[in-house]
Formats: sequence, structure tokens, C-alpha cells
Amino acid sequence: MNAHLEPLRLPANQPPQFYRGGDAIAALRGASNSDNKYGPEDWVASATTMFGQETHGLTKLPSGVWLRDAVRENPVAWLGAKHVEAMGDSTGLLVKLLDAGQRLPVHFHPTDAFARQHFDSHFGKTEAWIVVGTYGDDPRVYPGFKETVSKRTVADWTREQDAPSMLGALNSIPVTAGDTVYIPAGLPHAIGEGVFVVELQQPTDFSLTLEWRDFLANPEKGHLGLGFDTAIETLDTTGWDEERLTSIVKHTGTDSSSTVDLLADGSDAFFRADRLRPNATTLSLDPSFAVLVVMEGTGVLRTEHGGEYALNKGETYVVPHDAGQSTVEGDLSLIRCRPPVPEKRSQA
Repeated sequence: MNAHLEPLRLPANQPPQFYRGGDAIAALRGASNSDNKYGPEDWVASATTMFGQETHGLTKLPSGVWLRDAVRENPVAWLGAKHVEAMGDSTGLLVKLLDAGQRLPVHFHPTDAFARQHFDSHFGKTEAWIVVGTYGDDPRVYPGFKETVSKRTVADWTREQDAPSMLGALNSIPVTAGDTVYIPAGLPHAIGEGVFVVELQQPTDFSLTLEWRDFLANPEKGHLGLGFDTAIETLDTTGWDEERLTSIVKHTGTDSSSTVDLLADGSDAFFRADRLRPNATTLSLDPSFAVLVVMEGTGVLRTEHGGEYALNKGETYVVPHDAGQSTVEGDLSLIRCRPPVPEKRSQA
């Protein structure tokens, strides 16, 4: 009889980035802030490469095998039969720890349809941010244009690299730990300095960067070889007023429930995320491919096949579907990230 797959604790996986940050990740993981390998992004349980790269971004399992290759070798055990029927051997998910040590540039991501046409990809890049910490004087995020603008205006800003106009046109929202923001594909956005997030994404690295100067080496890295006129076709230039923003922004910091659904309605066609705080109870978790990020405390993860795994602050785990029904207990807070609901993804 074949052995069941079990959860695996993962080391940090921080490919080089173009912006500053990483101290918050180092602090969470209990590492020295001076350790250069702790950059601003940690790609957790990643089967996704950085754009144009062969292996940068991929997670290597303790066995020395790339997670991507392990999943391809045994997709049903890793992902479950319904997931494979809907999405093949893709995990359907990329999770990052992202610590913005400086404001990120104004950028956006392609829709599924645009990615199919221009990148030969089944996935675009819808994403969501779970704010897990902030620092500095004024941590904030910038989702969507405040008022509808024309694509011609955006093209002019991009050609002139008019960063003040780009940023000024976006909503500016102060954030604190427990806030979450769902970013549909096409929505222009930026993350401000001092914001530390667990980020869920579709499993691609397609970033179309309008504000490339002072961030990227050249404009080609901003439009990924498409040209900005083509890239802007997938940009959402409609206005997002305060009422509309309530459909993508949630405030969960004061919710003390043992299980909290963190993300906006409708996001489960792309990914799912829950905050788990068992306290004096034992939480039961259905079989699923999942990524666990332990934010505070200590506890234990047990699988239906007898596996038992200590959970400690700063640790990250990948859990295969084959681990079966599992439980979590202890005095801890963790974020459980999962791929989309298969039935909803097949309809998306």
C-alpha cells in the first residue's frame, strides 16, 4: 500500500526583488534582520516561477524535489480529484509573505482572458492582501481609481512617467492588522511603505507596471514585452467610490471567532483564506491542498493517518489533500490559504 502524503514544513524561499523590505518577514520567522537572504517577498509552497525564469520562485521540498514537479507526478494525491478535474495539475494558488519596506509602484495584473491571449496561460492574476502587521507613520494601500479615467490619460501618465498623477488618482486607504483587500485582475493598485501582508494570488507572475521609472530597469519590464498600449487594454479604469470599495475591503481584526473567513465575497472562485484560532477548542479541517502560515503562538496539527506536527510562530507548511481530515489545536493564530472552490473555478 502506498504511503499517504503528509504535511511538510517549508524553509524560507525569497527570490531577489527590485524593492526594499524583509525585516518583518525575518522577525516573524525568528531570523536576524541583517540576514541578506530575507528579502521583501517569501514565496510559500510555490509552484510558480518568476516571469521569464526557469526556477526562481519555485519551492524546493525537504527531499530536494521542486514542489511543482512533485505535484505533477501525483496531482490527485496533492490536490484532490475535483481540483484536478477543474484545474489540472496546477495548484491554482501562489501564497507570499510580502513586506513593503518602501511603497510599491502603481501596477495591475491581467485577467484570465487577457492572459490566455497574450501569455498562453490559463490563469491571469487576481490577488488579495491579508494585512498581518504595519509599521511606520502612515501605512496604507491604494486600490483602484477614485474616479473613472480614460485609457488615453493613463497612457499619457505612463509615457511621461507622471508618478504623482498616477498615485493621486488612486484611492488611499489606511490599514491595520486584520484588514483584507481583494484585488480583482485589472484593478490598478499599490502597497504603501510599512505594510506587511500574506498575499494570495493566482499562480502567475504577470505584473504590468505603469510606474516603472525608479523601480524597474526599463519600460519593457513594465509591459512584459506587450507594449503599454496593449497592456492597458486589461486595465480597469472605472471609478471605485467608497461604497464600491466595501465590496473588496474587509476589517476582521476585532473578530475573535475561532474561524474567520478573511476575504471578500466572490473571491473563492480564485482562492480562499481563513484565520484559525482554536484556543481551548479543536478545529476540524476538511481535506484540501493548503498553505499554513503560523502568525502567533504554538499548537499541533494532526492528520487522519496519524501524523502529528508542531506548529510554531513563523513556520509555514504545505498540506496535501492526501493528508485527509485534520485537526488543529493550541494557543495560536494561523492563516490557512487554499485554492479556489473547484466547482466555482470551472465556471469562472
